[in-house]
Amino acid sequence: MSATTPTRTRSPIQYVALLYGVVFLLAGLLGFIPGVTTNYDALSIAGHDSEAMLLGIFQVSILHNAVHLLYGVVGAMVWRSSRSSRTYLLWGGLIYAVLWIYGLIIDLDSQANFVPLNTADNWLHLVLAVSMVALSFLPVKEDPPAGIV
Repeated sequence: MSATTPTRTRSPIQYVALLYGVVFLLAGLLGFIPGVTTNYDALSIAGHDSEAMLLGIFQVSILHNAVHLLYGVVGAMVWRSSRSSRTYLLWGGLIYAVLWIYGLIIDLDSQANFVPLNTADNWLHLVLAVSMVALSFLPVKEDPPAGIV
């Protein structure tokens, strides 16, 4: 590499977005693995009646796992750009804040609990909301012009 060849360095926010993406991908995949997900035979497409529990703690369904996989794919895609990483963390955190509030106000045993959610999910959603929004304010480096690697 010559002294005139620009190098691309990643900002911390990009690595954070990638980390969240990998964790969400892992959570989504693990939600489909019997043993890691207890009561796997009771995994339903959606709804409060899904008795499957990721790590024996978090109530999951096919929809819930699919959402984690989607968040993971998006995180793995956006991490290449500082701005996209910031947007992912900020809006992802805000969506988790809405999901946390939703989980607090609905009856967890009702049809409104379509995701499904339990108390452990609600606490996790609060932690995700606060951490993702807070981390979205990490300093960023300007993304280089297109074509520079």
